[in-house]
Amino acid sequence: MQYTQDALARAKNVKMLILDVDGVLTDGSIAVGDNGELFKTFNVRDGLGITLAQKLGIKTAIITGRESKMLAYRARELKINAFYQNKKNKVPAYRELLAEYQLKDEDVAYIGDDLFDLAVMKRVGFPATVADATEEAKSVSILISDFAGGKGAVRQIIEFILKAQEKWQAVIDSYLNIEDETDAKEVEKNISQ
Repeated sequence: MQYTQDALARAKNVKMLILDVDGVLTDGSIAVGDNGELFKTFNVRDGLGITLAQKLGIKTAIITGRESKMLAYRARELKINAFYQNKKNKVPAYRELLAEYQLKDEDVAYIGDDLFDLAVMKRVGFPATVADATEEAKSVSILISDFAGGKGAVRQIIEFILKAQEKWQAVIDSYLNIEDETDAKEVEKNISQ
């Protein structure tokens, strides 16, 4: 992934990561069952990246234009700090997050991929996108993942932020030292320290 020194400098300031869903956490596909239920597929590497970011002090939020019980379940499972559904205009939710968490624009990273994301992406300090995003989303992004939405892009961007903040090597070292189940539980517990 190519990046500039400006992207590296801005990543150091990130205190909150806001995510879009369709096309970012998923590949943008929606499967519809016989009874009208919707199905989406999420990438486990993205999930681990979100969990690591949280354990290392980065707050997380989701602002999505659609509503989904499955997404609500996934957000709870990942312990997302703030969750907004059915928000075609994402700016009011973004402003709420800034106020609630006492953040400035430069403290926030946003990963989006399409037109609904542009208004927030142009405000945050660290706008990022996925490889298969619209040209408009790419044009306002400071970092573009090598991966498509739902295919590990979120994880790659989170790793970039954690590396810029000099937190990634401690994560790697913790996982390299796992010998047994007790060690694995200890790594999960201590990763936030």
